Amino acid sequence: MGYDVTRFQGDVDEDLICPICSGVLEEPVQAPHCEHAFCNACITQWFSQQQTCPVDRSVVTVAHLRPVPRIMRNMLSKLQIACDNAVFGCSAVVRLDNLMSHLSDCEHNPKRPVTCEQGCGAWRCPKMSCPTITALSTCAQWYSSSRHASQSWRRRQLNTNTSWRSRQKRDIQLLKAYMRAIRSVNPNLQNLEETIEYNEILEWVNSLQPARVTRWGGMISTPDAVLQAVIKRSLVESGCPASIVNELIENAHERSWPQGLATLETRQMNRRYYENYVAKRIPGKQAVVVMACENQHMGDDMVQEPGLVMIFAHGVEEI
Repeated sequence: MGYDVTRFQGDVDEDLICPICSGVLEEPVQAPHCEHAFCNACITQWFSQQQTCPVDRSVVTVAHLRPVPRIMRNMLSKLQIACDNAVFGCSAVVRLDNLMSHLSDCEHNPKRPVTCEQGCGAWRCPKMSCPTITALSTCAQWYSSSRHASQSWRRRQLNTNTSWRSRQKRDIQLLKAYMRAIRSVNPNLQNLEETIEYNEILEWVNSLQPARVTRWGGMISTPDAVLQAVIKRSLVESGCPASIVNELIENAHERSWPQGLATLETRQMNRRYYENYVAKRIPGKQAVVVMACENQHMGDDMVQEPGLVMIFAHGVEEI
């Protein structure tokens, strides 16, 4: 993951920006043929999904990566960056190559261990209030038991919700089958079935957690069949209506995306609009669904019926 651009003084040369995370290069490496540079962590995670360059889609693997040229390393080392602990009161601005040395001694580091003020000789974190080792042990035991109880409760709730959704899904399927059987008698039932199906989609969408994408550059626009199958299974397990699962998976590839997302160039031009998307996280995955029913405020060139699936190497967070 690169450094946040806003932490640096002055403008940062665009050649020092990682195309994946849009941050300033951290531990940079380079693809030798196309000479595109990336953060080591970003490109390694990218290669876990596909073996192509994120910029020009040429074939690249981890074995091909090389350190960036010395001139680029020198440019990076001379950048002036604010301390990681600025939010805790540190006003220091140091050269990037001196940042680690500064952080090890920074007095504003909240994780820096200090001697217990109660005189027991124990080392503890400044924000911890336990005065002795015994008290610290008690706190740890309480935290562990509380966490275990919380996890058990969540598992029970998840099992209950899953069982309820399964029963509801069976009831809806039975109702649809009944309506199809008598549709020839009363054509008006077609509208009723469409209404029920739409409400089923809305209920599923509302059950998903709202999501925020922090690394739009990590988008995987051409997922392979294996990755699509993994995402499809997660959609089904989340309760996605069977009527739209295949359409959503089809819309996970850039070949089915609307005009505003169809190519890397148009996606880069339209990146400023991405924050306007209403996105929901696909449970347990670095992926989101952008449903048309929730994004009517976006232009036709930015949405697709019934929705888009966007898969990322990283950067998906629940709100």
